[in-house]
Amino acid sequence: MSAPRLGKPGQDRVYAPDFLTELFRNPLDPGYADAAAARRRSAESGPVRGWRARSSRTVSLVVVVMLGFLFAVAYRQTMADEPGRSQARSGLVTQIKERESQTDRLSTRADQLREEVSRQRDAALSGSAAARLRNLEASTGLGRVRGDGVVVRLADAPDNADAVTGAGAGPPRVLYSDLQGVANALWSAGAEAIAINGQRLTSTSTIRSAGEAMLVDFRPVTGPYEVSAIGPGSMRRKFEASRNAALMREVAQKTGLSFGVRESDDLTLPAAAEPQLRYAKPSVSPSPSASGVRSGSPGSSGPTTTVSPSGGGR
Repeated sequence: MSAPRLGKPGQDRVYAPDFLTELFRNPLDPGYADAAAARRRSAESGPVRGWRARSSRTVSLVVVVMLGFLFAVAYRQTMADEPGRSQARSGLVTQIKERESQTDRLSTRADQLREEVSRQRDAALSGSAAARLRNLEASTGLGRVRGDGVVVRLADAPDNADAVTGAGAGPPRVLYSDLQGVANALWSAGAEAIAINGQRLTSTSTIRSAGEAMLVDFRPVTGPYEVSAIGPGSMRRKFEASRNAALMREVAQKTGLSFGVRESDDLTLPAAAEPQLRYAKPSVSPSPSASGVRSGSPGSSGPTTTVSPSGGGR
């Protein structure tokens, strides 16, 4: 119902029209009428406005044509340079494969020479001295060892992340710090020899990452990663009770990484590469001057000279 409007005393009451009645009487919104009137006024304003509209459309068309031409030129230039880039890429890939093959051949040859040196050395030494030397090589990682132990396997998570369980919330790849933690935990559990994907670890070994590649002693290794360790029978129990194993189980549950521990009989770990030994040399003392005073000391009359040690550095 319509609401009454109160006026001054003595005047008749005036009632506002009903909303539904007004809606059916004027169904068109007033904005549409205003827009139609504006279009009529713009059409009646004369040829100047029409010229402006046509010039605006012409400029827009010219801009679009120029952009299309530039894109076409860039595409043709890119396609023209593609054969050269493909050829350079294929050449680099070929060189990398050749260098890898050469490195593998040299590594095999180095292992053969190392075995030959060991045989000649054992033949030259007495039985006890040769046995002691082999034990030292095994403990330092320079000799091949064999025995029972534990294998820890780590692998990257699959690409498909589970949105329900939250898998994929963290880094889905095995990090170099994961391999470092596993190796340190195995050492603490009593491991006597450790290798990662066949790369033997020594006291000077490094585990690093370069981009997406994992490097063990500057040699690339790819996943899945197997950390093999030879040690006592209690090594697996101590490792699984370690803090690092608990952390890796938690990471595997959250990110989807693969982490497993199993015992293995009759493991064979290869020898590490020959270390690069460094030798220290004594520094050369400055020679005394003719007057009995060392050159460069306070109070010397001659020019001051600085003598650098000849054996410093590497």
